[in-house]
Amino acid sequence: MYTQKSFVLKPAEVQKKWYLIDAKDQVVGRLATSIASILRGKINPQYTPNTDSGDFVVVVNANKVSFTGDKWDKKIYHWHTGHIGGLKQRTAREQLKKHPEKILMDAVKGMLPKNSLGRKQLKKLKVFIGQDHSHQAQNPEVYEIR
Repeated sequence: MYTQKSFVLKPAEVQKKWYLIDAKDQVVGRLATSIASILRGKINPQYTPNTDSGDFVVVVNANKVSFTGDKWDKKIYHWHTGHIGGLKQRTAREQLKKHPEKILMDAVKGMLPKNSLGRKQLKKLKVFIGQDHSHQAQNPEVYEIR
């Protein structure tokens, strides 16, 4: 009797690729879902949920993303300083002026698993404000968002 064995991807067998994504005029949520799928490895045929089978992603022009509707003024980013009464908040428009890369980082972080695997996958995301990036040596392949 023949039984088919399940395929399990081992971390040593993973071939990591680099992708370059231009965030200019892209909607933040839709862009973040595509990035999260690449980071998790869901675009690979050998996807295994419990293994870091994802690829690296370099995002340029993070300061030129867009939101739908009136989220620029109504979306609020919260954080705590760690001191008493240290709850801070900033609108999306203010966040774009101070830290535009955090808009995309927070959106992708919310779409990854909330465990050590998700933290490892988030480290493979490199976000840059302008057109230039420091990962030319990896020869990232341009990835078009549909």
